[in-house]
This record gives sequence, C-alpha cells and structure tokens, in this order.
Amino acid sequence: MASQAFALIDLDRSGPIADLPPVLPKEPHGLPDLPTAYELNELHRATPGNVQPAPSGTQTPRTPNELEDIEPPSPSPLDGVEIVQTWTNPPINKYRVLSACLMCFGNGMNDAAPGALIPYLERDYRIGYAIVSLIFVTNAVGFISAAPLTQAVQGRLGRARLLVLAQAIVASGYIILACRPPFPLVVAAFFLLGLGIASQLAPNNVFCANLANSTTCLGFFHGSYGIGGTVGPLIATGLVTSGHAWNTFYYIALPLALFNLTLAFLSFRHFEVDNPPINLLRPTASNPNPSNSGMQALKAALKNKTTILGAFFIFAYQGAEVSISGWVISFLISYRHSSPAHVGYVTSGFWGGITLGRFVLTHPAHRIGEKKATFFLILGATGFQLLVWLVPNVIGEAVAVAVVGLLLGPIYPCATSIFTKLIPKRLQMSSLAAISALGSSGGAVAPFFTGLLAQEVGTWVLHPICIGLFAMMVGCWIGLPRVGKRRE
Repeated sequence: MASQAFALIDLDRSGPIADLPPVLPKEPHGLPDLPTAYELNELHRATPGNVQPAPSGTQTPRTPNELEDIEPPSPSPLDGVEIVQTWTNPPINKYRVLSACLMCFGNGMNDAAPGALIPYLERDYRIGYAIVSLIFVTNAVGFISAAPLTQAVQGRLGRARLLVLAQAIVASGYIILACRPPFPLVVAAFFLLGLGIASQLAPNNVFCANLANSTTCLGFFHGSYGIGGTVGPLIATGLVTSGHAWNTFYYIALPLALFNLTLAFLSFRHFEVDNPPINLLRPTASNPNPSNSGMQALKAALKNKTTILGAFFIFAYQGAEVSISGWVISFLISYRHSSPAHVGYVTSGFWGGITLGRFVLTHPAHRIGEKKATFFLILGATGFQLLVWLVPNVIGEAVAVAVVGLLLGPIYPCATSIFTKLIPKRLQMSSLAAISALGSSGGAVAPFFTGLLAQEVGTWVLHPICIGLFAMMVGCWIGLPRVGKRRE
C-alpha cells in the first residue's frame, strides 16, 4: 500500500500530476465478512435449522429498537441472588422457628427420659441390660427408615403436611407407650418414635441452617432439645419416685406432640410460597446432569464426602450422648452404690449442661470459627469424661457429667452449620436426612453394645466406649473439606 502511494508522486517529472481515481480500490486482507453484534444476537436466538446467513457486503441498519434487542435478556428469577431470610423476615418465620424449637424440645424429652426409666422398665418386665437395650436399636431403625423417604414425602405433600405426618407418627408411639403394653410393643413404639422424629428433624435443620446467622439459630433450635433433655428426666424421675408407673410420663409427652402437630401445620402451611423449591432440572456447575428424582438426589448425597464424614461424626456424637444419658445412672448405682432416687437427676444435669452450652457457647464458637471450636470442645469433653470414670465421688462425678454436657452442647449446631456450608443446597435435605438417620443410629448402636458389655463385665465400659467415640469424632472432623464460598 505504501509503494502505491509513493508511485503516484514522481518528483523528477515536470509535467502535471495525473488525475487520481475518485475512490481507491479496497484491497482484501484475507478476512471474511464478520457478522455484526445484532447478527450474532439473532444467530444466538435462532434454532440451528432456521439460521439464515447474512448477505455479504451489506450493513444491517441500526434502529433504537434493534439496539435494545442487543442488550442481554433480563435474568430469570432462578438466575438471581437468593435473599437470605431471617427469623423475623417474613414475619411468619417467628412462628416457624418457635414450632421447630418446640418439636426439638419434645425430641429432647423423648430421648432423655429412657435413661431415668430404664431401671423401672427392667423391674417391670423382669429383663436385663441386653434386652432393654433393644429400645435403642428399634429407635435407630426408625431413624434409618426415614432417610430415603423424607425428601420424597415433602415433594408430594409439602413441608407442613410432612411435619404433621411426622408428629402424628410420634403421637401414635406415645399412645402405645401410655397403655403400658407388653415389652415387644414397647420396642415397636420406639421404632415409631425414631421414624417420626427423623422425619421432622432434617427439614427443621435445613430451615434453621438457611436463615441469616445460622449458627445462632441452630444453637437455639438444638438448645431447645437440651431443655427437653433436662426436663424429661426430672419429670420421669419425679413421677416414678412418687409411686406412679413408668408409662405415666407419656401422658405428658402425648399432648405436647399433638400441640406441635397443630402449630406446625398453621406456621408452615404457606412455606412453599415463601421458599420456592429449587429447580432441580436446571443444570448448574455442580449439577451438570440434574434430575427430579428424590432417590437419585439421595444417591448423590451419599456420594458426597461431607455427607459420609458427617454421618460418621454424628454417629459418634449421638452414640456418646445417648450412652452417657442412658447408662451413667446405672454406672453410679452399680459402682458408687447410690439409689435411683438420688442419682436419677444426674441425667438432668447432663442435659442441663448441653442446654447451657448450646445457648451460651454457640455464639462464641461461631466467632472463633466452628471448626476450631469444635475440635477443642471434643478434647475438653474427653478430659471430663475421664474424671467421671476415675474420681470415686458421686457429687464430683455429677458435676463432671454436667460439664461434659456443657462442652458437647455446641458441637451439634456447629457441625450442622459447617455441613450446610459444604453441601450444595440441592442436596441439603437428602444429605442432612442421611446424616441424621445414619448418624443417629449411633444413638442406638453405642448404647446397645454398652448394654451387652455391661451385662458381661459391668457398666464401667461406658467410659472407654465414650472416649473411643470422641476420638472417632476428631478423626472425622479433621477429614472434612475446608469451608469456602458456595458456588451455587
């Protein structure tokens, strides 16, 4: 091009300069005609069979309407950033949190009362440690049975009807126990209690974990469980020591279950309107092959590393918690020669410690960091469990048991908060149901084997079993992935 320009000017010629052509020819540079932005937009919108190539050498006119069409389309609601709800926004959430806490309160009463009632069940039915431990086994079978059903039932019935069904199952178990039936029916009733409690535990955990400041909300939620665990043995021990039969306790638990049923329906009946379900059919970076199958969601959850380690962690936690609650009184009776009436309240001290820990220590644990705080809480609980085992003083052991509860209290809400940060939201219901179900089976397996071994060698085996479970918790906790920003 430069050589042509200089060729038009000849300095050595004295004659007039030749007339230049009116338009210089445009030379190609080997580039094809590129589509305009508008044409690219139209090509993007068209289906492959309807794509029409733009004619070569033409310029598409630009009008204001066409310029507007070039702008990216408005995002769909599913593409927007989700607004995190609080316990006061929407206002109905106050009653939903209250309902969840009252259900957890009832769960605590249910789980803590057997520890005070076991000596009276053994005397009433003339059975030993091994046979009475069957109530823990069937309770765990009920929990496990709920795992594959929770998300599918919620998908069909909705959150409110799922919670109503769960509380109805719990109430049916209380009705059986209140009738003081033969022992096989007592065992069957504990299966119903496990099934009903597990069916409402996972959705309530997911609800609280997805509110703003989730660790504090979970602390109150699980703190309500601790209050129930404190009140349950007090009521049960007070009734049986005053001459009432063990089944009288369930005359008190039954009305609470029916009240929770009503409150759950009234507060959660419009839950899906305030919380539109996630579109499981929409591909995302972490879910390239989506499916609306609840069973496939459960399978995906069971392949998740956090779900697996979380299940083993809660297995060990629940195993230690229920073993201490269920067998520490028998240990004090056998090895410290105390009467059931005097040490029946030690279980309440343990659950009182759990309650205080969940209300008082959860927020500091959140500020320190849930992962770091949980590690040191487990180490502290291990140290005080050794004191319960090695210090031959009933008062000192009762205080140490309460401190073990205090340190164990914040662990469950802290762990749930970490799990929800590590698990994709589309898998949270299935994952937390699996963690609750498989994990809570530890609340049956550990007490059951404690009872079997206690039958042979004595109830002192409670302490090495609990210390082993604490070591298992530490291993699972260290193996969890690091918490990062959620990508969905």
